Amino acid sequence: MELILRKDVENLGFKDDVVTVKHGYARNFLIPQGYASLATPSAKKALAETIKQRAYKEQKNIDEAKKQAAKLNGLDLKLTAKAGGGDKMFGSITDADLAEALSKEGIELEKKYISIAGGNIKRLGQYEATLRFHREVIANFSFAVVAEA
Repeated sequence: MELILRKDVENLGFKDDVVTVKHGYARNFLIPQGYASLATPSAKKALAETIKQRAYKEQKNIDEAKKQAAKLNGLDLKLTAKAGGGDKMFGSITDADLAEALSKEGIELEKKYISIAGGNIKRLGQYEATLRFHREVIANFSFAVVAEA
């Protein structure tokens, strides 16, 4: 079944993509939740016209996202956390903590667009995160988790 996505759907596609999914997934989840609509010929024509009109605005958004991603170059971010014996922490560092630390450095990004390799961080050390500024602008970022003094 062909659908036009109204919102970004994880592991499926981005807004305004035309995707093919199984009938049950479409009827029981995507359409009732408002994530997609049927891709009829008239809807496809309307989508093509909308995409054409948005091309200039989209390029402007991509340029802005690239500027935000360029701010990451040379940024040495250290998150502090309470730690016990060895390198084990009390609590954990999540993508929300990383989003907050990045906002203090002037890089505004929602936590849902941050993906820390391995999920939550529970030990001190050097880590990698993937930051998605735009569907076409994805950056890898290294940061360190250190113990509070």
